[in-house]
Amino acid sequence: MTLRTWKAIALATGLFAVGGAYAQQQAAPAAPNLDAVPDKMPFAAPYGAPITMERAQVLIKAAVTEADKRGWAMNIAVVDTNGDLVSFARMSGAQLASIAISQHKARTAARYRRPTHAFEDAVQKFGFNYILTLDDVVASRGGIPLMEGGKLIGAIGCSGGTGSQDEAVCGAAANTINEVASNK
Repeated sequence: MTLRTWKAIALATGLFAVGGAYAQQQAAPAAPNLDAVPDKMPFAAPYGAPITMERAQVLIKAAVTEADKRGWAMNIAVVDTNGDLVSFARMSGAQLASIAISQHKARTAARYRRPTHAFEDAVQKFGFNYILTLDDVVASRGGIPLMEGGKLIGAIGCSGGTGSQDEAVCGAAANTINEVASNK
């Protein structure tokens, strides 16, 4: 055999070994038992009074501040408890496709009363592809419900970066709801 053939065999063997080790390392967590009947309804936070435009704009400002600090151009949407748009901002340079995506993430988080990250995990980690058949779901992080006094008042959705960037900006803004509520 030629030296070139031996190198190819060695390379293939190495890639196979590394691939196997990586696959073992990336083992998916155990899937939840879908046949289990929980005692309490999950994601059943009661609805509160919908967020006002003034408060929604405070959240938008907090999200823009966080995005600016990190150098990320984002689209940011705040919706009420029904998922209807209350306030929206598109930062200069934010991608146009993300306008609708930010609103969709916020709407999904409000209507399903859970972060959109939960849907992403259901599909990516557990292979629950049926999630994608639910009406008006987006399985991408960056949508966070807004809770005040244990009640849902709306949701915020961000889009324009990676899912983790979108979620970081939304999280920074959503956290201000608790700060504002505790200062009253």
